[in-house]
Amino acid sequence: MLRAGGLSASVLALDASRPAAAATGREHPNVTLIRGYYAAYAAGDTGALRERFFAPDIAWTIPGHHPLAGTKRGANEVIAFFELLARAGMKAEPIFLAADGEWVVDLHRGWSTTPAGLDQVWALAFRIRNGRITEAVNYPGDQHAADAYFWRVYPLAPIPKRLARSPRRP
Repeated sequence: MLRAGGLSASVLALDASRPAAAATGREHPNVTLIRGYYAAYAAGDTGALRERFFAPDIAWTIPGHHPLAGTKRGANEVIAFFELLARAGMKAEPIFLAADGEWVVDLHRGWSTTPAGLDQVWALAFRIRNGRITEAVNYPGDQHAADAYFWRVYPLAPIPKRLARSPRRP
């Protein structure tokens, strides 16, 4: 699960059209939204994720060449993906958040605990529209290490089981 707090840092609005926000010291509202998202995720509150943070048509992309790679579409798929990550005891600690317009960039330390073996810096690009996350792309600091770890922890089913689930051809 994600863990909020720790090394968290706030960066104010970078959009030059909103210099007053930076001058007053107020946090960009989309940074505040992402902090709330992390808190709900860390608490395992999938209801809040679905109702308060995810747009119904959210797209969450995990780059790579491993069984969890690809784009998850809709809140159900994204939450199912998070549940798979939880099985590996994946944790994240935000390091840096910045917002500009509808985008928030997040750098965080992400690591596994069950089994241990993956510990690196990740970047997430969140697109926020109407106060909801509509898109997220997760960039690992070391794609090769992430691919190797996810293959080890989430192997494909043996071929006979995969073939048994495939549609039969005449």
